[in-house]
Amino acid sequence: MNEWRLASGVLCDKKVQPKLKGNNRVVDRPTMLSGAESWPVKIAHIQKMKVVEMRMLRCMCGYTKLYKIRNKVIRDKVSVAPIEDKMREVTLKWFGHVRRRSTDALVRRCEMLTFEGLRRGRGRPIKNWGEVIRKNMAQLQLTEVITFDSKV
Repeated sequence: MNEWRLASGVLCDKKVQPKLKGNNRVVDRPTMLSGAESWPVKIAHIQKMKVVEMRMLRCMCGYTKLYKIRNKVIRDKVSVAPIEDKMREVTLKWFGHVRRRSTDALVRRCEMLTFEGLRRGRGRPIKNWGEVIRKNMAQLQLTEVITFDSKV
């Protein structure tokens, strides 16, 4: 945490207004979300991302956990959306990008790839990217037809 505080400079400066510091979407968010559009996000991943983001936001506002200020208050002060929503957004954006490609494209062929005769080990099946997409689309009440429109 101290390394981040030293590297951030303006973000942890108490003289700068919190609204201006809310522009962390330029530096921090893309770094945290890089690659998140293509891996199957688990609940544990989301929780860890929330913790990291809130630690950064608390530092930006000059608060610690000892102040006992709720996360929502800090988010409103900096005017930042939850990282969970942004993860969902980038995942669905990538899904739309993949769906708009032709079926001959390498990305689409990898998506439809199946392995015959491969035995899976015991226990719960591994969460895959398709399940994450279906859950996100159901949560936002979207259909696959909407993904063909790049403006949405």
